[in-house]
Amino acid sequence: MSTPDLLLAIGGAAALLAALLPGIIARRAVSLPLTYLVAGVLLFMLPIGLPEPDPIAHRVALEHITELCVVISLMGAGLAINRRAGLHSWATTWRLLGWAMPLTVAAVAAVAFFLLGWPLGAALLLGAVLAPTDPVLASDVSVGEPVDAANADDEVRFALTSEAGLNDGLAFPIVYAAIAVATVGGAGWVGEWALVDVLYRTAAGVICGLLLGKLLGRLFFHAGEEKLRLAEHRDGFVALAATFLAYGLTELAHGYGFVAVFVTACTIRNAERGHGYNNILHGFVEQIERLLTAWLLLLLGGFVASGGLAALTWRGAAVGVLLLLVIRPLAGWLSQLRGSAGPRERVVISFFGIRGIGSLFYLAYALGQADFGVPAEELWAVVGFTVLASVVLHGVTATPAMDRLDMLRERKERSAAGGS
Repeated sequence: MSTPDLLLAIGGAAALLAALLPGIIARRAVSLPLTYLVAGVLLFMLPIGLPEPDPIAHRVALEHITELCVVISLMGAGLAINRRAGLHSWATTWRLLGWAMPLTVAAVAAVAFFLLGWPLGAALLLGAVLAPTDPVLASDVSVGEPVDAANADDEVRFALTSEAGLNDGLAFPIVYAAIAVATVGGAGWVGEWALVDVLYRTAAGVICGLLLGKLLGRLFFHAGEEKLRLAEHRDGFVALAATFLAYGLTELAHGYGFVAVFVTACTIRNAERGHGYNNILHGFVEQIERLLTAWLLLLLGGFVASGGLAALTWRGAAVGVLLLLVIRPLAGWLSQLRGSAGPRERVVISFFGIRGIGSLFYLAYALGQADFGVPAEELWAVVGFTVLASVVLHGVTATPAMDRLDMLRERKERSAAGGS
């Protein structure tokens, strides 16, 4: 049997499942990512001669595939958000980014340094890699399709979507800091890092995203000639053009492309909020994202089935468990004190800090830049286990938790309407 032919057949089957499964498992206590992951484990256990999905041997390919998946998911997340950005309307998001993310990085790095005995650079890298939540795997707790009402998104879905949309890009400065610690050492790098990696690259990402979003939004909806007004053509693939333009041009300007893609998507969304073309763009991106996610999670399942977790120690597993059950929930809760979210909403927002494809990208990228003094197999085992645990834990709890929260919210609204 030819391996390329086998891979094509499996890829086609995965694509077909990506189309069929959402309707089959709708409203069940199991997520699409969890289904793909289990399918990947079972598939790679079959004696059919599949190549081993080794993230070390295929680091470059994995870096670019995960990079593509993340940027497409960021475009989808930005197009789906119905709230206009603002200090008050996005207050929960700013709290999660400003407090929960740094606290998570520091706590994970401290646990890795003291419990695992890793060098400071490796410990900081693990904190950076595992800090961002994931826009790819969070579909069960994220906002849905674009609608005209700015208040259509409940606080939980909005907070988790907007947080994931921005912290994937904002993890990059911390990754660069970890690389500097591992390669340079000392503190001589801090000044340049603060000016370039934190201030310039972040500002470039935001500014490029705003400019491109304004330009593309005008082209899509307000071009003077109808032939140039792309919203009239209703081609969904234009969302990919916006994604690649924003990411590529920003990276050429040495800014953070992840930030630019999300900002571009939000700006396009705000250009003409009530237009049906937003749904076409979002729908096309969502389909591509679902396809790439299915393929990547099949590979992650194959990584598990082929012994990818062999280098995992109980201490490494403890880091992942502590992150998911203690560090993220506690950091998320503390960041929302005196915030706009209610008590139940705070619990759900804090708990569903889903880890996923973004973590795989950052680790693949960083391992191509420096030697962190820890075997790559061990780094991949800890990160792979954490993503696996997140997919399982959050995959079986997301639907029941969101259904319960929606039911309580509707009951409260009915009670308020009856009282008035």
